[in-house]
Amino acid sequence: MNSLPALSTATATARRPAPARPSPLPLVAVCLGYFMVILDVTVVTVALPVIGDRLGAGVTALQWVVDGYTLVFAGLLLFCGGLGDRLGARTVFLAGLAVFTFASAGCALAPTVSVLVLARLVQGLGAALMVPSSLALLRSSCPDARARARAFGVWGTVAGLAAGAGPVLGGVLVAGLGWRSVFFLNLPAGLAALLLTVRHVPRPAAGRTRAGLDLPAQLAAAGSLGGLAAGCIEAGALGWTHPVVLGALAGSAAGLAGFVVLERRSAAPMLPLGLFRAPAFSASAAIGVLLNAGFYGLLFLAPLYFQRLHHYSPLRTGLALLPAVGLVAAGSALAGRLTARTGPRLPMVVGLAVGAAGLCGWLVAGPGTPYLALVAPMAGAGFGTALTMPAATAAVMEAAPGERSGAAAAVFNAARQTGSAVGVALFGTLAAGDLVPGLHTAVLLGGGGFLTAAALAARCLPGRAGPRS
Repeated sequence: MNSLPALSTATATARRPAPARPSPLPLVAVCLGYFMVILDVTVVTVALPVIGDRLGAGVTALQWVVDGYTLVFAGLLLFCGGLGDRLGARTVFLAGLAVFTFASAGCALAPTVSVLVLARLVQGLGAALMVPSSLALLRSSCPDARARARAFGVWGTVAGLAAGAGPVLGGVLVAGLGWRSVFFLNLPAGLAALLLTVRHVPRPAAGRTRAGLDLPAQLAAAGSLGGLAAGCIEAGALGWTHPVVLGALAGSAAGLAGFVVLERRSAAPMLPLGLFRAPAFSASAAIGVLLNAGFYGLLFLAPLYFQRLHHYSPLRTGLALLPAVGLVAAGSALAGRLTARTGPRLPMVVGLAVGAAGLCGWLVAGPGTPYLALVAPMAGAGFGTALTMPAATAAVMEAAPGERSGAAAAVFNAARQTGSAVGVALFGTLAAGDLVPGLHTAVLLGGGGFLTAAALAARCLPGRAGPRS
């Protein structure tokens, strides 16, 4: 008698449709915005010598074309991360997409290098709005810790694809359509991301914080970063002891001190300094600075090296950089799987050691160095960076409480973009006179930074995957 209800229940269960797999479109929308942010770093590097020729810009002006973007990006990330926590990640992400797309049109139409730098500053604002909110959207869509690690791997893979596609795509566009086309490319991509986000990305379920936006501290942080980058850039033309350079560096130190004092006294700090009590969080932020300084500093100098010493065309330069950027996507995908299985420490230590070897391999570069001698150093730098990045992202996000995910994402990406800005400024200044000796000094500094980051990862980061949440 009792078997009939059991049979009916089993039959009903068997007939119940399997739950539908989640749509990939929200992830596509979020990653497409991030793709544009990273693409506009590497796609511009190949175009820099051509921009310099067409607009009459020297090395210092070209440094501002790159660093104008990264300075605003890094300087506003903390503010925009808090804005996302307060107004909602989806709202801020959409605003960032709109600003970035509009500014890209301004870059493409710029008649002078000054206008181009100004449009790049606005692009940096759009990027700062997008990146922390994209990570917050990604975290909210993956409640399981291992699923989050895999999702961060996808996010890092997208960055790798953007970095890898940038030089080749930039070379093709510059050779066929001119340098302005590298910015026009963002217009269809930005519109597609806007449409996908509006239609397919839901608002996160987590509640929003009502904390203030801490504008005085934001101004102090932006002033500190701006002074540091400006001092490093202008030192190439004016010298390290020039009053303008010394004043910029002193202003940077004063801004940093003011930021810390303001944050400690604030009832609603933009950046809760207590986050840095977690060793994994603070170490990952420092690693982000060192990682980007070395890798993006190299990406700034390598096109100048190939085009000015070896007389490569933009297209050939883009193809020549493939060993550095072509392995980024593969390394990011591998890092996501390794981090989900072992935790962030192993992929970060291995990646940073490989990257240090790759950077130091550029010591063989000279006016007559054959291209094949630089393939392994470029591959090592690119693969090592890619293996490190998703693991560091996962470490930062797991070390922060969920209600501070926007601020945590902002800290990590601000650290990375600070590293990019300082790396481009410092590497460019070192090579402003004699390119080859400056390049050698730069890669030694970058390799030392990678090894320091590897020591931090080995000491401070967890060695196995966290429990499922």
